[in-house]
Amino acid sequence: MSTTTGTQRITLAKAINLGLRRALESDPKVLLMGEDIGALGGVFRVTDGLYKDFGADRVVDTPLAESGIVGTAIGLALRGYRSVCEIQFDGFIYPAFDQITTQLSRMHYRSQGRLSLPVVIRVPYGGGIGAIEHHSESPEVLFAHTAGLRVVSPSTPADAYVMIQQAVASPDPVLFFEPKGRYWDKGDVDLDAPLVDASTGETGLDRAVVVRPGTDLTLVGYGPTVGTCLKVADAAAAEGTSIEVVDLRTLSPLDAATVAESVRRTGRCVVVHEAPVLYGTGAEVAARITEECFYHLQAPVLRVGGFHVPYPVSKLEHEYLPSLDRILDAVDRSLAY
Repeated sequence: MSTTTGTQRITLAKAINLGLRRALESDPKVLLMGEDIGALGGVFRVTDGLYKDFGADRVVDTPLAESGIVGTAIGLALRGYRSVCEIQFDGFIYPAFDQITTQLSRMHYRSQGRLSLPVVIRVPYGGGIGAIEHHSESPEVLFAHTAGLRVVSPSTPADAYVMIQQAVASPDPVLFFEPKGRYWDKGDVDLDAPLVDASTGETGLDRAVVVRPGTDLTLVGYGPTVGTCLKVADAAAAEGTSIEVVDLRTLSPLDAATVAESVRRTGRCVVVHEAPVLYGTGAEVAARITEECFYHLQAPVLRVGGFHVPYPVSKLEHEYLPSLDRILDAVDRSLAY
């Protein structure tokens, strides 16, 4: 049952699996809950093998009732457990919206800090898999808008491995949005990576990171769009433009300081996400950067994302999602100012 050590090249899905395994090994109060996560290993096989090794008491197959899953997790948290709930697909989270936003997010505040609800809700989200309606949505901003919730999204296997463990260990409720279109992307993962920075004592779960340095423009993404942003930076470099790519990693709390530091150097900013642009994360980033970097900006902050329509049928999703061409067009428009 022991987790493998050393550095391995694995998929993002496998990284989450190994992170969950380590969390289960480290704390007997950790348990997993969700639809078909047991013997099946989840529809994306993210929990594959965990039911066999930890048993039905710790890897719990639940009824098809998202509100019941989250409500049960809240009760377990009040009794000292740490539940990790899987919402099978992003569009299935809405039946649990009431439990998440009116109970899970408020209990700590309501009790004046006496109660904590260390619940993690895993949400496979975003497009790119050619799925039917309710299976390719990006509802993360609904929860980032709700005070009392941490909202995070890894973009690489290395981050996924560490961040899921940090989320489980957090005393706060965490919405853990997993870019399912990136589940099969591979990367090097240090399976011995520390969860806490030895020099600061912090986890870094609430920090954005610069994943590619640049001088001409700051390109901001998170989750599924970070890989696309890096491809944009490669394409721009071939034409002599140096783009800095920032991975937000966390939407709430939002690490605007890291983005602002980058924009002060580059003077330009484009924000990319799969969720609709209207009222999206990009709007908040644009507002914060305008407030903090107004005299450094050489162009308005631009946004590239989904459109203000229900998620389209699979044969049209390539028109809906931020593409290389759409992002490069925004980069060109920013540089033209």
